[in-house]
Amino acid sequence: MGDGRELPRFAALPVGIVVAVQAVVLTALSGRYGFHRDELYFVAAGRRPDWGYVDNPPITPWLARASTALFGETPSGLRVVATLLGMATVVVVALIAREFGGGRGVQLFTALATALSSYVLVVSHMLATNSADVLLWSLIALFGLRLLRTGDGRWWLAVGAAAGLGLANKWLVLLLLSGLGIGVAVAGPRRVLRTWWLAAGVGIAVVLAAPVLLWQAAHGWPMLTVAGGISSGDGAENRLLFVPMQLVLLSPVLAPVWVAGLVRPWREPGLRWARAPAVAYPVVCAELLVVGGKPYYSVPLLLPLVALGAEPVLRWLGRAGTLRRALTGVTAAVCVVVSVLIGLPVVPATALNGPLLAMNKEPGEQVGWPDFAGSVAGAWRRIPDAERDTAVILAGNYGEAGALERYGPEYGLPPAYSPHMSYADWGPPPDRLVGPVLLIGRIQPGSPAAHLITGCRAVAKHHNAAGVDNEEEGVPLSLCTLTRPWSVAWPQLRHYY
Repeated sequence: MGDGRELPRFAALPVGIVVAVQAVVLTALSGRYGFHRDELYFVAAGRRPDWGYVDNPPITPWLARASTALFGETPSGLRVVATLLGMATVVVVALIAREFGGGRGVQLFTALATALSSYVLVVSHMLATNSADVLLWSLIALFGLRLLRTGDGRWWLAVGAAAGLGLANKWLVLLLLSGLGIGVAVAGPRRVLRTWWLAAGVGIAVVLAAPVLLWQAAHGWPMLTVAGGISSGDGAENRLLFVPMQLVLLSPVLAPVWVAGLVRPWREPGLRWARAPAVAYPVVCAELLVVGGKPYYSVPLLLPLVALGAEPVLRWLGRAGTLRRALTGVTAAVCVVVSVLIGLPVVPATALNGPLLAMNKEPGEQVGWPDFAGSVAGAWRRIPDAERDTAVILAGNYGEAGALERYGPEYGLPPAYSPHMSYADWGPPPDRLVGPVLLIGRIQPGSPAAHLITGCRAVAKHHNAAGVDNEEEGVPLSLCTLTRPWSVAWPQLRHYY
């Protein structure tokens, strides 16, 4: 069933050096800019531990709570866990290269390619659900490949454990499992499916994921509602950009490497057992195109393909002439610089506008949150003193609400509320708060909110000091009137996406 070859030793020293440098760089830059809007939300969710949230399972908020409890509620303290997840991902992908027979040089190349890829830089710098997801996908790939290579059914237990944790972090892992399952059914070795260890692995996954699934079922499966909103709202754009983004999300220079990984197991008889991931990737891409998923959802599956394609690419470079190797080196260096500029906060925040934000908007969402709280505080002071005790701050999205929860007390602001995502579950405001509504953002004409929150009068606009063109730049702050009690209005104000 497997290739029968003894694996090379793990290149612990060179891979360890890569991981050490990765840790130093990420830690040195972790305090630049500030919290990302999603990080503020995860910190808020971590303060309210539960088995689930409207838009994601609990692992990432739990990690946020643990990291801030241990290292402080600062961007640097929160991002310790993101750095650790990124380091672990590099090690696991290097081990995947070893599964394919890659020696010291191949493992080192794979570790460098992983650590310096744009996608891994982004999710290793800031804490996102993808930070843990890319590691869990890589672990499933490693355990699955070891199962396919050795034929030892006991590896199903490890696959099941990683899959169960994956489901407790993000349900996209189902795409990976379906892709690998179809890959094994199509390309083999199918004997690994005919063992009771498979049922045991499924059982482990179900046990680990059961609390999350039960929470979602008890709350009406809100994550499916959110996924539907993503598909209907962004589906057309996602489909249009899907293929080109596959070429650039890791790095353009790595595209030939993972393409070589797609081809290699069909050309080398000794790697026939490794054809499943080569089948899984196009299957996952097809599934995402059908549902209108975001292009980056499939990127974690490219990392095992980079590990698979590393050896033939290095062989080709070894045979190439001096000029070709030099051109390849220059191209790789340029791509690394671009990846660093895209993925890490290395330029001043004032220099973000333009190409950098066009390629990756996430750095812009890490700028200006204390300024935002200051703008809201200025608008709050426009409310007459006699009316502030019954007034409400209503944030339009979870980033705004999370920022006010984090920075509002420094400006003397009361708790803010938001009907967005899980913040809706943490509301509504008490019905005794019948005073003015300080509304952040705009109300869409014809929406339920237009009939519940009326008479809005703009009193300020938010502008961040760095002038970064992010989602909150220029957002209006208005004083409005609520026409129904909050307990009546809240279900109609709630929105998921």
